[in-house]
Amino acid sequence: MVGKIVKGVAGDYTVVAENGQKFVCRAKGIFRKNKISPLIGDNVEFEALNDEEGNIIKILERKNSLIRPACANVDQVMVVFAAASPEPNLNLLDRFLIMMQKQSVSAVLCFNKKDIADNERLRSLAENYEASGMKIVFASILKSEGIEEIRELLKGRTTILAGPSGVGKSSMVNILAPNEIMEVGDLSEKIARGKQTTRHTELVEIGTDTFLCDSPGFSSLYLEDIDYRDLKNFYPEFDEYSGGCRFLTCNHINEPDCAVKAAVQEGKIGASRYENYCLLFNELKQKKGY
Repeated sequence: MVGKIVKGVAGDYTVVAENGQKFVCRAKGIFRKNKISPLIGDNVEFEALNDEEGNIIKILERKNSLIRPACANVDQVMVVFAAASPEPNLNLLDRFLIMMQKQSVSAVLCFNKKDIADNERLRSLAENYEASGMKIVFASILKSEGIEEIRELLKGRTTILAGPSGVGKSSMVNILAPNEIMEVGDLSEKIARGKQTTRHTELVEIGTDTFLCDSPGFSSLYLEDIDYRDLKNFYPEFDEYSGGCRFLTCNHINEPDCAVKAAVQEGKIGASRYENYCLLFNELKQKKGY
């Protein structure tokens, strides 16, 4: 039989067969021997032991696989941050977008809680990320605003929801898939951060060939395996202007006659995006010991 892994907990993998029936499966020992771990989103061949249990015997070829969150055959990631309460950490956001680009997964950016953010904040966030070419959605899960736009973006795709705790990811899943009740955490009044409620990665079917995954929230990310000189390649908004720099190898930091820096000054590239680029550039450079 063929199916898709939608949940994995302590070595037990929930597989949805092509007919919609669910089986709790164990992975054959050969996977451990070959150091291969089944991932959420894997399409697999399995043998049914009874009406509820089975064994995974083969993992079919993956289109891609993510390290964090651990998931396979992903079409896109919807990165969810709050527009307010908690204040969006744009440095953290940019780190995550870079990580997704490095794994060749397209990203959609969703700012939740637009109902409690002022217009100036919303305008600033839009201007900061529009030049990157990403699709941006402003939503209020509490007031069900932007939900239909989100549904359309998710249709026919396997999408990972990712972002810090307390930004409304689990609440979004509850609206999009009312039969799947996800635990929703309160916001800590002391530090205005969310309590992490998602403890494992799970795919939820919300429509025909449409799967949504709420992954555990993150509070920090460290960029790895990126040379500081390559960081500029992860900022798509730089591409239009980099050809106008005096030096072909311009890193857009301290070099004279830099067209990217000029675009920032003219408001064509988001100032916050560029500031974070400089911070990350120096961080990666220090790691290399230069």
